[in-house]
Amino acid sequence: MAYSIVNNELLNFKGLKILNRMVLGFIFVLGTFYSVDLYADKSIHIPLNKWSSQRVLSKAVGKVISDSGTPVEYVEINVEDQWGALRRGAIHFQLEVWEPSMKKAFNHLVAQNEIIDLGTHKATVIEDWWYPEYVEKYCPSLPVWTSLNECIDLFKEKPSDNKGVYHGGPWNYGDADIIRALNINFKINRLQTGLELWHELAQAIHKEKPIVLLNWSPNWTDKYAHGKFIQFPEYEEECEINPEWGLNKKYVKDCANRKNGWLKKAASKSLKENYHCIFQFIKQVNFSKEMIIEASSLVVINKLNLEEAAEQWIASNSSAIEAWRSNTCM
Repeated sequence: MAYSIVNNELLNFKGLKILNRMVLGFIFVLGTFYSVDLYADKSIHIPLNKWSSQRVLSKAVGKVISDSGTPVEYVEINVEDQWGALRRGAIHFQLEVWEPSMKKAFNHLVAQNEIIDLGTHKATVIEDWWYPEYVEKYCPSLPVWTSLNECIDLFKEKPSDNKGVYHGGPWNYGDADIIRALNINFKINRLQTGLELWHELAQAIHKEKPIVLLNWSPNWTDKYAHGKFIQFPEYEEECEINPEWGLNKKYVKDCANRKNGWLKKAASKSLKENYHCIFQFIKQVNFSKEMIIEASSLVVINKLNLEEAAEQWIASNSSAIEAWRSNTCM
């Protein structure tokens, strides 16, 4: 009986040891599996937005990074969703942060220490209502904003309409607020990409039809489609926050968007923590106005696809790229 008890306890003890080893082995394998799963993707994730220069420049910089040995993946994403993705590290950097349309979200996340301000490009920017120069033949009082109502018949889709049409993009510039605050008798035709805007513009130019649409600079139009921005009341910060400012005492945004705005780069914190050399490189990247005009023109005017445009842009800007790289460990 005593032997039986001891023997059973010994068997139980050995069984427990075997069981423990099995459990520990399973945990190790499981842990290794999840470790591999979590860290298998060492790629840099770069966002692709809906305007040409951003897409070409992102592809070009991505190719420089991948040629240096780090795999790159591109993420189709809109401007609104990119901020959460940057904060989570789902995308690693954004090369074109435009002040007129992105300042509020960018400044908030930088102030909260959720993303990193990686510096300002040489190029300055404007984003606002724009028209091709030939429209002044039909509406000589342009570019003053009051001309939009004075010449409204030029901008109607059909004569029976009671509103003119402003062709906008998918981005938030407060266009509806400008229309309301300045009592402009226009409606918005909201288009989904920059290329859709340029299709509308090309059709109008072909027929020499008056058109007013969203545009920005630097852009291909600086070189290939002469035009002017509407002269709204000059921008001041109070215009966006204080209804008492300006012509309309009830509503904000009775002014233009900011002229000569900054163009910045944003990075996720994970880029700095996990890709130090690439973080250094993106910090050095510095676009001029001419570089951005070239990037958009390669797609819109030269009709190259993104990969072809990126390759050509790299070739014509190789000295600048080498200078950016020389100041880093990449």
